[in-house]
Amino acid sequence: MIRVVLVDDQPLMRMGLRTMIEVEPDLDLVGEAGDGAAALDLIRATRPDVALMDVRMPGLDGLDALGRITADPGLRACRVVILTTFELDEYVFEALRRGAAGFLTKDAEPAELLRGIRVVAAGEALLSPKVTRRVIETFGGAAPTARPVTADLSALTDREREIVGWVATGLSNDEIAAALVVSPATVRTHVGRALVKLHARDRAQLVVLAYQSGLDIPRP
Repeated sequence: MIRVVLVDDQPLMRMGLRTMIEVEPDLDLVGEAGDGAAALDLIRATRPDVALMDVRMPGLDGLDALGRITADPGLRACRVVILTTFELDEYVFEALRRGAAGFLTKDAEPAELLRGIRVVAAGEALLSPKVTRRVIETFGGAAPTARPVTADLSALTDREREIVGWVATGLSNDEIAAALVVSPATVRTHVGRALVKLHARDRAQLVVLAYQSGLDIPRP
């Protein structure tokens, strides 16, 4: 059972998401909040697997709440998916830096929203091709505003570096496995080892690290 928390200051938005989630047998809605401060209290109390969180909220906004969640070792298992009106809005890249597991647009189809929850709960990053392309443009150009890379990529084996490069394309483990003609279990093992060695929270942070470090990114 995947435990889910909803965080949005619009009651109608929460109601729509609640209606979708509550009828799914593998999803358990454990709480709702209308601002970042209430979300922190709720998440600390319920320890959900996935938090769907709006960015623009009164008081403590979604980005600040996200930063506090990812900085808390006790909440490491909680994956935060940012709910955004526009997939490429100004908050996307800062949210990635702060540890967001991915993004969902508020006008997404119900099946896409439900799939997104399950994908993130399974440990995958939820980055659409459009977001991935913008990550390439933003981080791949070594912009002056980019934060310095603190991860030591030399700790990775050649195979792990290759796999991290493939993760940065936005492909899933199964898709990477098909491209490299290996098993999905092999890909999962290398991704897991890279996460530990680079002290990355999840796959989304691996994407950022890969581009900021200038790692060779394959073209699927």
